[in-house]
Amino acid sequence: MNPAVLIASVYVFALAAFLGYQVISRVPPLLHTPLMSATNAISGISLIGSLVLAGAKGYPQAAHILGFVAVTTATVNVVGGFGITDRMLKMFRKKPETKATATDGKVVAK
Repeated sequence: MNPAVLIASVYVFALAAFLGYQVISRVPPLLHTPLMSATNAISGISLIGSLVLAGAKGYPQAAHILGFVAVTTATVNVVGGFGITDRMLKMFRKKPETKATATDGKVVAK
């Protein structure tokens, strides 16, 4: 690999990591659930891409192994992300009432 290309790639990666951290850290708590759903969609796209790479013909064995690792990690990311999103959405649901008022005005548990 050309050293200039490697330096440019590391620069882009570092810049993307820094900007991503800055953007995510400034998201208000109200928007965490929609943001999590969007990142789950992006992870789903990367899952499809890694499935294509893992199953494609004509690539070296290392590409298939990396594709399998990508499929595994993207699957864990998508499943975990949907689990966390579900937990966050449950926080906004109304809790069912556990007490009911009897006919004589006393409170009894159901």
